[in-house]
Amino acid sequence: MFTTKFWLKFSLINLCIVASLGLLMRYKIGFEFPYFNQKSLQHSHSHFAFGGWISHTLMVLLIHFLQKRLKEFNSTKYNKIIIANLVCSYGMLISFILQGYGLYSIFFSTASILVAYVFGYSFFKDVKPLNQKLLAVNWFKSAVGFNILSSAGTFYLAYMMATKNVYQDEYLASIYYYLHFQYNGWFFFGCMGLLFDFFNLKKEESSFYQTSFKLFFASCIPAYFLSTLWLNLPLWLYIITVIAAFTQVYSWFRLLYILSKRKLEMLENYPFFLRYILLFVAFALSVKLLLQLGSTIPSVSQLAFGFRPIVIAYLHLVLLAIISLFLLFYIYANSLFHSNQKIKYGIILFSVGVLLNEIVLAIQGIASFSYTVIPFVNQMLFGIAILLVLGILITTFYSIKKVKFQPLL
Repeated sequence: MFTTKFWLKFSLINLCIVASLGLLMRYKIGFEFPYFNQKSLQHSHSHFAFGGWISHTLMVLLIHFLQKRLKEFNSTKYNKIIIANLVCSYGMLISFILQGYGLYSIFFSTASILVAYVFGYSFFKDVKPLNQKLLAVNWFKSAVGFNILSSAGTFYLAYMMATKNVYQDEYLASIYYYLHFQYNGWFFFGCMGLLFDFFNLKKEESSFYQTSFKLFFASCIPAYFLSTLWLNLPLWLYIITVIAAFTQVYSWFRLLYILSKRKLEMLENYPFFLRYILLFVAFALSVKLLLQLGSTIPSVSQLAFGFRPIVIAYLHLVLLAIISLFLLFYIYANSLFHSNQKIKYGIILFSVGVLLNEIVLAIQGIASFSYTVIPFVNQMLFGIAILLVLGILITTFYSIKKVKFQPLL
């Protein structure tokens, strides 16, 4: 038997580990700490965030979706897949810290891709009976497909390393290919499927529900070239890329308008802090898509790719403010863990940390345009990292600890 709550406990613990690694990296930047290599910590942090936190959680929630919707469903086989993914994730966590890119870290990275293939095969097979019934299914199938597609970037990187023919442009393009289809494919489509499932959206309610999926799906592949504008793309490809960026902005804001008209009453049944988190996520996604559109202006694109704080701010906007907070919202809004006052404070503290992190990184990034140094910025970011760790530690501790259920008003 597949027990969703049991596996989600690992999700929260893993998010604590991700936040703690982020705190350690911030400490190394702001203060003296000679132990561990910063680049190796960064690889460990990012790989574990992808595998141990987001991919693990999405897999668990997609399996939970199948459990809810299918009468005859053998969920036991998924225990092995989840265990294999966790083994690979913890393997990457430790091996990247100890050796950076090396034999063991490459082994666990490759194995995690193979696990994604096995999960994809099993999910596509089991979701077939639901194909025509639920709008969320198309989002989930696309998410799993994009997860598999993203691995091509990793394998091309491995090919370049093996043949020792590493060209800077191709190297960066391969990394951005992998990141794009993880962030804007697997993560985004997975979360949109969960959103459609949460609101139980039906075709007959609005024709645009299905249209929004088609528009996002059609624009996802050309939107990859938003990450490669520095390659001086041919004019026809640049135009297609701009259209893809416009399409995503239009699709999201129209969908947001329809949902705000039809589903706001439903949200009144949920605690205020969860409504606040969902509103924050919607705002963050709106900002992300507008920034993406703005990046099609060549001068803006050069600035964005040229300054590290801007890149870091954008990556954290997607990973923390959109994906991570939405997954936390979905878990607690669906009572997969019961909420209480302490969990509420933990999630709010974590979300405040996310907001402050984005504000400080954005200020640092804008200041870097004129090469202005913000005083004590590293110390501020370290303090914010402490808030993030405290927030998720409180949330995790009181979610896993056996306490009497206290309904939230």
